[in-house]
Amino acid sequence: MKVVAINGSPRKGWNTDMLIDEAIKGAESMGAEVHKYDLYKLDSHTGCRSCFGCKTEGHEGECIVKDGLKPVLDDIKTADALIMGAPNYFSDMSAQFKLFYERLLFPYLTYNKERVCCNDHMIPVLLIMTCNAPDGMFDDMIANYSRTLSMMIGPTQTFISTETQQVNDYSKYNWTFFDGPARVERRDKVFPEHKKKVFEMGAALIQ
Repeated sequence: MKVVAINGSPRKGWNTDMLIDEAIKGAESMGAEVHKYDLYKLDSHTGCRSCFGCKTEGHEGECIVKDGLKPVLDDIKTADALIMGAPNYFSDMSAQFKLFYERLLFPYLTYNKERVCCNDHMIPVLLIMTCNAPDGMFDDMIANYSRTLSMMIGPTQTFISTETQQVNDYSKYNWTFFDGPARVERRDKVFPEHKKKVFEMGAALIQ
C-alpha cells in the first residue's frame, strides 16, 4: 500500500514534523510505502486560483494548474491513505497547509445537487495539528476539518498535540504567556505519549 504524508510546517524536526514522522513509522510498520512532502520546500505554488478547470469535461476531480503542488496532488490520487499535519497559526492551520487544502478538495466539489463529490477513490485520512494552546480550544475547528475531509477525501481521524514546546531556550524570549521550564518538561513527559498515539494511528490507517 502507498501512503502520502504532507507536512504543513516550516520547522523541520519540530513538533508537527516529528509527529508526522511517527505516523509514517506506524504506516511503514504495517508494510506501507510512504511518500512524504514538505509543503514549505516545494517549488512555487499557490492556493486555488478559481479557474474552474476542474469542473470541465474530462478534468473532473483534477486540479489542472501545473505548479509545484501538482505532483503531490497527482500522487495522492493513487494513494491508499493520507497523513497530513500542520501547526496552528492564528487559530487555524498554517498558510501553506491551507493552500494545499484548497487545491486538494476543490476539484472534487461538483456544484451538482445529485452528486456533491466526484471522488471515486476515497481513502482514510489522519489529520494532525500541533499548537501551544491548552486542550479543547480547537476541538470544534478540527472537527470541521474532519467532517469536510471525510466527505471529500475519506474517513478522517484527527489528533491535536497541545501545549507544545516552541523553542529550546525560553530564556531568550520575553514570553510571559508561557512557563518555559514546564513546556520543556511536558516535551519530555507528555510528547512521547503523543508520538506513540500517532504511531498507532498511522499503523491503523493500513489495517
